[in-house]
Amino acid sequence: MKAVRAGVVGVGSMGERHCRVLQSLWGVELVGIYDQCRERALEVAARYETTAFPTLQDLAAHIEAAIIATPTPTHAEIALELIERGVAVLIEKPMATSTVEAMAICEAARRRGVLVQVGHIERFNPVYIELKAILETMHPISLIFRRLSPYAVSNQDADVILDLMIHDLDLAIDLIGSAPARIYPVGRPVFSDAVDYAVLTMEFPGGEVATLFASRVTEQKIRAIEITAAEAYIEADLLNKGITVYRYTIPSFTNDGQPVKYRQEGWMERIGIPMAEPLALELQHFVDCVRSGQAPTVSAMDGLRAIQLAERIRLLLYNSPAPVLRPHRIPTPAGANP
Repeated sequence: MKAVRAGVVGVGSMGERHCRVLQSLWGVELVGIYDQCRERALEVAARYETTAFPTLQDLAAHIEAAIIATPTPTHAEIALELIERGVAVLIEKPMATSTVEAMAICEAARRRGVLVQVGHIERFNPVYIELKAILETMHPISLIFRRLSPYAVSNQDADVILDLMIHDLDLAIDLIGSAPARIYPVGRPVFSDAVDYAVLTMEFPGGEVATLFASRVTEQKIRAIEITAAEAYIEADLLNKGITVYRYTIPSFTNDGQPVKYRQEGWMERIGIPMAEPLALELQHFVDCVRSGQAPTVSAMDGLRAIQLAERIRLLLYNSPAPVLRPHRIPTPAGANP
């Protein structure tokens, strides 16, 4: 079977991770990379024994699939260029900075018949995959998502909505199966001029309620989902790879020939999670879709829905007259990017 000829556009820390994984995947040839910083491109190309192409166009002429891992504001321009050249693309999240850009990508992909996958990597997290399977027989009532990070290691070319919350917006829509009917966001800047901390409550048409916490000012990295369903309470740790299910207890009275006693038993189940790297699962899925022509799990339309929701949230936050959104700026912590 012929290997899929792939390339990586943008080889910062995330782009280099893509290079590492692509080199290890079966049925893939890492043909080359492109980065605006020629020195960086040559360095990474040497490390992974591939070619650093001088222009995006040169790389596109030699590949059939590309990963776009450049800064968010450049995603749309690069994606449209590659799509017009017939190159399938996996665009790191968020797929674009606005609904207009995301719609342009979707339309170009439809018109040219080119596969587009969006890098919502949590969909390929083994914990999330198992969580979805557990919920197939349950009826969620409320969902709580917590995605917290320190400022120093956060991506500062987008606010916390597009940088962190976008993951959980996608997961919430995927778990519930529909977009929310109403949203109630609150947020504030802390170390930057953009929103660094946000809390969002969403009401869905079926009555489900989701609350999302997104922070890039928290000195602990947390990626967690808590779900209250009619049948159980579930805690999922996306970072440390664990799921605990607490089943409802049934109280009973027994005597067993003795004085009547009250007994209530609980049932806690810890789910074993298979060890697998989400990025490897995501890239293998992308390559398999390129080879087979099947639709990806996270399509361009999925990326568009997440962007549309994020844009609604950001419009409410940045257009709000509430003074909490514009406090005195706190100095950037030592060691963080300015």
